[in-house]
Amino acid sequence: MEIIELDIKELHPYADNPRYNDDAVDYVANSIKEFGFKVPLVIDKDHNIVTGHTRYKACQQLGIKSVPCVIADDLTEDQVKAFRLADNKVAEYSTWNFNLLDFELEDIQLDMEPFGFEIKLPDQENEKENERIRTNEAYNLDIYEESETAGYYQMPIIYNDGIVPDDIIGFNYAKTSKDKDIGIHMYVDDYQFERLWNKPQDYVDILSEYQCVFSPDFSLYMDMPMAMKVWNIYRSRMIGQYLQRQGVKVVPTISWAESDTFAFCFDGIPEGSIVTVSTIGVKRDEYALEIWKAGMDAMIDKIKPSMILVYGGELEYDYGNIPVKYYENKVTERMKASKEVD
Repeated sequence: MEIIELDIKELHPYADNPRYNDDAVDYVANSIKEFGFKVPLVIDKDHNIVTGHTRYKACQQLGIKSVPCVIADDLTEDQVKAFRLADNKVAEYSTWNFNLLDFELEDIQLDMEPFGFEIKLPDQENEKENERIRTNEAYNLDIYEESETAGYYQMPIIYNDGIVPDDIIGFNYAKTSKDKDIGIHMYVDDYQFERLWNKPQDYVDILSEYQCVFSPDFSLYMDMPMAMKVWNIYRSRMIGQYLQRQGVKVVPTISWAESDTFAFCFDGIPEGSIVTVSTIGVKRDEYALEIWKAGMDAMIDKIKPSMILVYGGELEYDYGNIPVKYYENKVTERMKASKEVD
């Protein structure tokens, strides 16, 4: 395996990289500053990055002009795509032995916080208080307002901002989009916006630049335990309410599963609100379509929305006198366009 040094300007990030890595760039940059660039980037024959996007961004941040690279010219185009995904995925299966980790951290003289490690202070008197703080942060209890909830499960209320965006893009583009005269939807995989749940305060300034934000569409899979479905509806309302309190315009995302979820999945949304729903994954599944229509009936009966913003295209459904605005799934549209070109 030959390692070559290339000008960073000759390298090209993979445009459709599904791995979001911006939150890790600072830590990697700190590591490179401290230890040097020890792990080469893997690139294809055209100098497109296969693995190492975070290191590439860290080098840009540090002003590094050239980086060591390995050219994976022995892989087919299909293998390159598979390797790019596999290299990121396998790390998710690693876990820490926290007892051993604590011993290692105590034995290292370097400050490890710049690399993402939280160092425990030996102050046992404050341990209970610190534990409570960590619990509050993990469950966002510090932003919960009991007086601003509705229903048996105390779902946070998202009030009607009365806004309809001209167009929308996914949350995963919120940091990079130059067009701000649009809305942000969260009809993307949950991992894309879990970071919003973990640190909602970090995204207020970013999201406030846009016309509005759809509250998170946390998954409600049919085979999930009911407790998880309640929790995910709660989280969607909580984030929506928090952003709204910070001045961000919010459109509540309404989702449901089987009819048992109708008892709570519409709570926290005042009558007459503008709401958004998705038709993704419904059109080709007759059972899913039946559930979608039953949930839509129940939602309209309870919320009586003044307008419905539908993401994912039209379905055969009678909304009555309720105005409906459709937004296409741009990922699907790009795939269709690509097939037409091919």
